[in-house]
Amino acid sequence: MSSFPGPGFRFYEVQDLLAAYAAQDYTFSDSPEAPGAALSAYLRITSEDPRRAATAVQQLDELLQTGLGSSEIADDVELLPKIVPPSGRSVEDCLRIIRGHLLRQIENPVPTVQSLPIGKWEYQARFPELNQFLGAYFHQDFFEEYTSYGDAVDDYLTGASASDRDQLVRDISDLLSLATTDRELKQATSSLGMDVSPPSGTGIRPWLRNVQDAVSRHQGQ
Repeated sequence: MSSFPGPGFRFYEVQDLLAAYAAQDYTFSDSPEAPGAALSAYLRITSEDPRRAATAVQQLDELLQTGLGSSEIADDVELLPKIVPPSGRSVEDCLRIIRGHLLRQIENPVPTVQSLPIGKWEYQARFPELNQFLGAYFHQDFFEEYTSYGDAVDDYLTGASASDRDQLVRDISDLLSLATTDRELKQATSSLGMDVSPPSGTGIRPWLRNVQDAVSRHQGQ
C-alpha cells in the first residue's frame, strides 16, 4: 500500500495527482468515459488508499470553486505541475473530468489487482520508502560516499524512523512477490532510483532479502 502523503502545502494531494500527468508528458488524455494512462496509474494507487481519492476530490473542489486564476490561491496554484489540456478543453474542464472518475471510484470501489506498476511515477507511489532507500543511498555517486553496501544500509538505519523502516520491509516484501523475474526486478529497482548493481557475487533478489532481514533485525533491537 502506498504511503499517504502529509500536507506539504494547501493542495498537496492534487500536486501528487498532477505529478502522474507530468510523468506522462504533461498532457491530459482522459475522457469522461475512460481515464488515460496517468489517471489510471493514480486510480490504482488510490484504490489501495481511498483516503487519497477523497482528499483529492476535496482539494479539486476548492480549486474549482475558488478559481484557478484567483489571487487568493495564486501562490498555491503556481506550485502545481503545469499540465497542458487537449484542444477544445480548459484546465478546469480536465480537472472536472478527473473529479468525476475519482468520485466513481469512491462510490463504486473495485478490488485492486496486484500487479507491477507501470511507469516511474507509479513505482515511486507504490513503494515510497523503497524509492527513498534506493534513490537516496544507492545513486550514481554511491561509490564516492560509501566504502561498502553495508555502510549505506547502516547509514539508512541510523536516520530512518521506526515507521519508515516498517514501510521499507513491507515495500521490499511486496516488490519481491510481484516481480517474478530478475529482469522485472532490475527494471523495478532502476525505476525506484537504484543506479548501481548489487554487491559483486550477489543477485538483486537475494540482496534485497538481505536488506529486508537487516532492517527487520534492527527493528527488533
